[in-house]
Amino acid sequence: MDFRQITAAERTATMFPLQAYAFMPSPWTAEDEAAYRGRMRFYETAVSLVAEEEGRALASVGAFRMRQNVRGLVQDMAGIASVSSHPSARRRGLIRALLDRLLRQMLDEGCAVSALYPFRPSFYGRFGYVGTPRHRTASFAPEGLSHLARAEFPGEVERLTMGEGFEAWDGLNRRLLLERHGFAVFDEVRTAEFREDDYWVAVARVEGEVVGVVRYRVDRYGGDLVASDLLSTGPLGRALLLQFLARHVDQVARIVVTVSTDEVPELWGADLTVTTAGTVDYPRRGGPMVRVLDMTALSGTPVGAGDVTIEIPDDQLVGGVWRLTGDGGRLAVAKGTTPCATLTVAGFSGLLYGVLDPVEVFTRGLGELSPEAIAPLTTLFPRRMPYIVADF
Repeated sequence: MDFRQITAAERTATMFPLQAYAFMPSPWTAEDEAAYRGRMRFYETAVSLVAEEEGRALASVGAFRMRQNVRGLVQDMAGIASVSSHPSARRRGLIRALLDRLLRQMLDEGCAVSALYPFRPSFYGRFGYVGTPRHRTASFAPEGLSHLARAEFPGEVERLTMGEGFEAWDGLNRRLLLERHGFAVFDEVRTAEFREDDYWVAVARVEGEVVGVVRYRVDRYGGDLVASDLLSTGPLGRALLLQFLARHVDQVARIVVTVSTDEVPELWGADLTVTTAGTVDYPRRGGPMVRVLDMTALSGTPVGAGDVTIEIPDDQLVGGVWRLTGDGGRLAVAKGTTPCATLTVAGFSGLLYGVLDPVEVFTRGLGELSPEAIAPLTTLFPRRMPYIVADF
């Protein structure tokens, strides 16, 4: 078995048949293959690995170079994708071997954290990943926002094609990267594909400043307006976008929009009937998972007060004994000696990303903690839900 890194130009011949069989209706068509080949210019900076036997690709994994906000510190992130294998090669450990190589390479290339969307969380849990919340969708009839349709707000909303509105949309995404825990963006090469998306984008501006964006499609007259993440810098940006959506009242029956876990759509209007749902089922709709790749790179992360020494055993990337201290509101990470808690990579990653507290780490079987470790870990890493918008 040969393991090697391939170029974007090689992906169509090696990875496409594996991905198409795993994730697309099949048999696939020549048009499907041609469309995939046409996208490869946006994959030039992706890291793509394949396992080959007698010159035939049997399994593949990939990573997109991304950036992610982790508690206020922006880190280089490996977005894992393209994980697939030929049916005859499954259960042979090929994906495990490829992922081990890929994570090591992404660490060596400067990535401090990693994220992915799993087909089975327990599988990726063995690689140190822990689950984070899946985005929600809010579904409502536009007349429920009728109070906004005639309201006067400072600012305006412009409807553009993605080609026309790309700079505004991308600019706000990169601003939110600096402000929102968990927020992640692709590098410029991969992001450029969004410019060609067959979507509208509504751009809200106040005195020329972009304060909100949302990508959307209208499926048919009298049907649904389906929007991706409702992104704004605050309440005014959100109100401008909702007002724009409300003005589709005589065009569509329902609006379906993606929101973060901290949004409360039922409070958008007094008479708004809305269904807010976060549907998780596998393998199609999983919540994102995350893990740490580099402990020392976490120094400087905004945290609370505390001083604790932990051990992360049996991990080739971050294994060891680490002293974690909150120094002036910033995390300091150094080699330690006498741990008072033993955490798996997933357990520590759950604390860092704010999706688990120390007691939950224990009850989930992701660590053993002495009583004196609970308080400093709780204050160092207070609960804080990440919002990961990029679906890769």
